[in-house]
Amino acid sequence: MNTSAGRKPLKAIFFDFDGTLVNSEPLHFQMWQQVLAAYGVGLTVEQYKEHYAGVPTTLNAEDMVRRFALPVPQNVISDAKKSLTRAVVASAGFPLMPAVRDILAHFSGHDLKLGIVTGAARRNVDVTLRVHALHDYFSVIVSGEDISRNKPAPDCYLLAMAQLGITPAECLTFEDTESGVRAAASAGVACLAVPTPMSAHHDFSTAEGVFASLQEASAWVDTTFLTGTK
Repeated sequence: MNTSAGRKPLKAIFFDFDGTLVNSEPLHFQMWQQVLAAYGVGLTVEQYKEHYAGVPTTLNAEDMVRRFALPVPQNVISDAKKSLTRAVVASAGFPLMPAVRDILAHFSGHDLKLGIVTGAARRNVDVTLRVHALHDYFSVIVSGEDISRNKPAPDCYLLAMAQLGITPAECLTFEDTESGVRAAASAGVACLAVPTPMSAHHDFSTAEGVFASLQEASAWVDTTFLTGTK
């Protein structure tokens, strides 16, 4: 496969899950509201954006117990949120972001390996992919259960690259949060940031670029790597 301007051949594209492939952040916010309401805490959207968007459940629970002086250990909060998430996902999976199906089909047509690199629970990913019939697009899925250190540590990306037998110069990724962008940068992987309304205020200074939508970011990949290839 040819590339432009001296860039190395692209072999794989990774995607974060929550907020990138699926429009799940509003649902996560509502579920956290429900969990905290049981302890008399009214979580605001501003608080969620500032402290919790794009952060793994366990880390959010630790912060919430401390920040709101909750009278229970963090695992109680974490387990309550995970239980709600399982119920939501089991009913219909998470809704896809716009144009996801078309984008996956397009990149697959260019002989690229596709992967999901996420801190989310593997079950939530698998159920959502099954509901939307997308599982066959992905050559590798790395979830929060597969690593000891979650984003912003680079472990998830290092594992995904090892499983595909590729180097950082041969892949890129899409992320929607500062934590994800930092994880990619620490692993040496070029990252295209596609913020959501929940993460628009994050620091994306280590990203290759910041884009208004997944479609816009995908068009950049086309222009930069795929023009004239098939």
